[in-house]
Amino acid sequence: MCGIWAIFGIPDYPKYASYAMKITGRGPDCFRMETIPHFENCCLAFHRLAVVDDLYGMQPMRVKKLPHLYLLYNGEIYNHKMVEEQYDFDVMTKCDGEVILHLYDKFGAEKTAQMLDGVFAFCIIDTKKKQVHLGRDTFGVRPMFRLTMKGMLEAPLAMCSEMKSLVDIEKHIADNGHKTELAAFPPGHYASYSMSADGLLSLIKTGPYTHIGKRPVFETKVQPKSSDHFENIRVIFTEAVRKRLMADRRIGCLLSGGLDSSLVAALLTKLAKEAGIDYPIQTFSIGMEGSTDVMAARKVAAHINSEHHEVTFSAEEGIQALKDVIYALESYDITTIRASVGMYLVSKYISKETDTVVLYSGEGSDELCQGYIYFHKAPSADEADEETRRLLKDLYMFDVLRSDRSTAVHGLEVRVPFLDVDFTSYFLSLPAELRQPNKGIEKWLLRSAFDGTDLLPKDILWRPKEAFSDGVSSTDPGKSWFEILQKFVSSQVPDEALAEAEKLYPFNTPTTKEAFYYRQIFENSFKGHENLISYFWMPKWIEAKDPSARTLSHYK
Repeated sequence: MCGIWAIFGIPDYPKYASYAMKITGRGPDCFRMETIPHFENCCLAFHRLAVVDDLYGMQPMRVKKLPHLYLLYNGEIYNHKMVEEQYDFDVMTKCDGEVILHLYDKFGAEKTAQMLDGVFAFCIIDTKKKQVHLGRDTFGVRPMFRLTMKGMLEAPLAMCSEMKSLVDIEKHIADNGHKTELAAFPPGHYASYSMSADGLLSLIKTGPYTHIGKRPVFETKVQPKSSDHFENIRVIFTEAVRKRLMADRRIGCLLSGGLDSSLVAALLTKLAKEAGIDYPIQTFSIGMEGSTDVMAARKVAAHINSEHHEVTFSAEEGIQALKDVIYALESYDITTIRASVGMYLVSKYISKETDTVVLYSGEGSDELCQGYIYFHKAPSADEADEETRRLLKDLYMFDVLRSDRSTAVHGLEVRVPFLDVDFTSYFLSLPAELRQPNKGIEKWLLRSAFDGTDLLPKDILWRPKEAFSDGVSSTDPGKSWFEILQKFVSSQVPDEALAEAEKLYPFNTPTTKEAFYYRQIFENSFKGHENLISYFWMPKWIEAKDPSARTLSHYK
């Protein structure tokens, strides 16, 4: 996990340089800030978390063979060695990101994005062509925001991994009478700009990058490896876990005890041993007293023989973390915040108490494999498929955002094999009817693929869905995490304040005291940016007043 930051064409940029320090957590190992010779009013900054090539991986990256190119990127490129060998690139470092420079030099920005197998947010500055290029991975696993002047065709004045480093720059520009827009750079897209001598950018071309060779975007199909769907799922997903072993720092896994993180943890421990990794894989679970997740995770850890850590937090500790969590997230979505508290606190523990830096996690499976309980109520297979694809496209505003910010703020890097492009492409190519819940069991296809492998205890493999924001707490009445939160905020938000919510917040108006409380905290730091999430995450096809799975009739 790293943090990237850049300013283009803003006079007196040194007075804004301190804002780059607001994302220090993303890269606690090293920091560099530099200007671009012969281009005024530009500045680049980088916070590094050294995971691959500790010696030569610093950024902005430049290599001797391509001195006119600068690279800022946050991510991991899993196919970098394959591409380097395929095109006989003369690489100078062991850093996976260097291949971005060579691909760009040979093919240009759009094809570069198409050919990368990994997660990434990149910014390439080409001083010879006087151009700047941005790109972001298919699902937005790695974040990127851009600040643009209204009416300037999306040409950035500044870009950064997180919004918090841009909001003050935006205020200064607004004070000078200019109108700006601050938004997430869209996942699965690239953009190319021309750059003038004073650093101002003008849009050349932008759009989604499309299928090329073996690097499909997730709407496309990949060729099956056999006629057995279960075998293909096992093989492709195992490879998704294997390719993410790339690291010079210690690897561990977040383990909730649910199907997704348990599958990831089981495969990780198995493949790490096969790869000759000489330290035990650490797994981490978190919960309150009576947590169903903690008990299940303990059973998984014993089965896979991981070095297991359990973190316990109290209601008071969870509530005290809310403001820090919302600032880290840059979101006011209810279910995102609930689920992020546990992830934030366990990441804090990992950072302080262990030497694990790279964390595997199970995000993406519920969206891809129809794991949410409300999928049982889908009117048809086609509508369930449509909902799956919608969720995947919006993941960057919800679960992917949670996994990135909750870990990055503590200097950790998260890896999400369920969002591997090859795996998602194959899974979505299967008949829609096959991907639906079956026999009253969500994610039936995924569970069946690993049934009989002894990878997990059978009761874990077939354990019913339990949302992370619920599973961290007890099922006893009044002791669920969402109930604890609602009881707390009831004393924090007066009835009359909630009654005025629509006047205060006409977009995504909070309808509960909990939502109102979160929105207030969000507005303190990010006022005017409520449109960064398009809607509140809520179940579909079912009457629900709360996003907690424990409030649904199908909850077991």
